Amino acid sequence: MARCQFISIALLCTILIITNFTTKVVCHTKGLRPGQHVPINPFPENSTRAELIEKRFMKWVQFIGDLDHSIFKQAFNKVFPSYTITVDKNPTAGDFTSIQAALDSLPLINLVRVVIKVNAGTYTEKVSVTAMRAFVTIQGAGADRTVVQWGDTADTLGSRGQPIGTFNSATFAVNSAFFIARNITFKNTTPVPKPGAVGKQAVALRVSGDNAAFVGCKFLGAQDTLYDHIGRHYYKDCYIEGSVDFILAMLFLFMRDVMFMQ
Repeated sequence: MARCQFISIALLCTILIITNFTTKVVCHTKGLRPGQHVPINPFPENSTRAELIEKRFMKWVQFIGDLDHSIFKQAFNKVFPSYTITVDKNPTAGDFTSIQAALDSLPLINLVRVVIKVNAGTYTEKVSVTAMRAFVTIQGAGADRTVVQWGDTADTLGSRGQPIGTFNSATFAVNSAFFIARNITFKNTTPVPKPGAVGKQAVALRVSGDNAAFVGCKFLGAQDTLYDHIGRHYYKDCYIEGSVDFILAMLFLFMRDVMFMQ
């Protein structure tokens, strides 16, 4: 039994690494076997390409955000059940008083959906979701009620006395796959830089994991507010605010009902 669990965990690690560092689709080959392939029209009648993409993405969001979900579905959940953690500024009202502490409590290799409910309040902290802690949902009490903020810039000095750069200036950094955020604000408190200023990139959120979704969220900052770094990401009913190049996108992202303010 222990050997089977070890093999399952090793297999999952491989899957997560592949998913997190490539944008290719990993799937089985059943549909490619001779005599079994049936052509399917990818764009049904009366459906535009954009509408179809959104429907498929929302179907994925619903599936991946379900507490019953895991990489091996129901059978795997019998061994590794999903659960919810609560974060509250009041130590007696939740399991943790900071978002990072809640994330640090997860296994180094997270195998199932974990919902971290962040109650109303302003959380002044720098947060990072590590690469192997996949399947995390951050659920706020409302974008105007739950705020996570920090104030680093690209020229902020790190532990070795060197500027941390744009990549590490993020208030909230997502490095894992299958991340979801709902109803929360990500904010970089750095003020708008003066014209010609150098090294003032100040990221509110950086996403470096594949298959992430943000619904009902706000992203507030000045320069490079949203750093959409690596992977495929979906934004719906969101608000993004900045002054200079406030969206830095390098790969594929899909936005629906998103408001921009400069």
